[in-house]
Amino acid sequence: MPANFNANLTNLLAAALSARQPLIEQLHAEQTNAYRLFHGSVEGEPGLTVDRYGDALLVQTFHRSLVPDQLAAIEAFYASAFPGLLVFYNDRSQSNSRISNALPPEQIATAHELSQIQEMGVNYRFQARHAGQDPWLFLDMRAGRRRVMQEIAKKSLLNVFAYTCGVGIAAAKAGARHVVNVDFSESNIAIGKENARINDLPIRVRFVKSDAFAALRQFSGQGQAQMVRGKRMPPFPKLEPHQFDVVFLDPPRHAISPFGVVDLVNDYAALFKPALLCTAEGGTMICCNNVAEVEREAWLDLLERSARKAGRGIREVEWIAPEADFPSRDGQAPLKIALLRV
Repeated sequence: MPANFNANLTNLLAAALSARQPLIEQLHAEQTNAYRLFHGSVEGEPGLTVDRYGDALLVQTFHRSLVPDQLAAIEAFYASAFPGLLVFYNDRSQSNSRISNALPPEQIATAHELSQIQEMGVNYRFQARHAGQDPWLFLDMRAGRRRVMQEIAKKSLLNVFAYTCGVGIAAAKAGARHVVNVDFSESNIAIGKENARINDLPIRVRFVKSDAFAALRQFSGQGQAQMVRGKRMPPFPKLEPHQFDVVFLDPPRHAISPFGVVDLVNDYAALFKPALLCTAEGGTMICCNNVAEVEREAWLDLLERSARKAGRGIREVEWIAPEADFPSRDGQAPLKIALLRV
């Protein structure tokens, strides 16, 4: 690998770090030690990301693998900027973004150790390598968690597609009176419960292992049939109708289950309507769409039309932008977060 290539990469890392200094100082003052240090798609090396998670630096590639000289250059730069942090490399450039590289033998045990990170004074679990692919806390969603913490005091929250329940734990820490996290994955719920355990929460957070459609239909009062078109549905927990002050909706791009299809490009309304019906009159929805090709205003128009069809207007819209460690070229970040007063 030519020396000038590594020098250019180091220059890109340095420029990114310099641009983040005011944010990093703010985050440290807020008891946050998890943030993105390099966002390669915008900062000069597409497919490369570098994230700090507490005492670890997580280097990930999504387009092509790093050669040893490149990884060494990254390690050397951050060893100077952040002495003592352990660097882990996850190569996700193969199909389905699956981690494909073996770690050096001396890193394997440490990479699988359960550690603890902080964001705005809330504790979360972190593990550099685990059974899944994605880190347990998505850093670009910090803006969403921050806004929930500002909004939620003495209110109830339904957190759907909760993943490891970061939004729900943040809400409980910030004074929510009632929090329900819904996710279909047993392992995600287990990490969510562990996140709750390591925080001094003033309430007992509820965790529901369920398909999102089944949970939303029941909470909304529509109900979930056990037989649909002559087919018996898989088992699902029975839930009483309940409306929430705040509903947080962060679905994956695409997913299919016997209960319904999640499709953020073609049919966001299929999720939005039952989620809206779970929201109390005068309440708040925070809706997320992480598909880059979905244009923000067109998506909002769809939400407004869906709300009108359901007999519920949107009174106010607030866009929540990812923070400065997730820059975008045109101010239109792939992750769109809309706070809706309904």
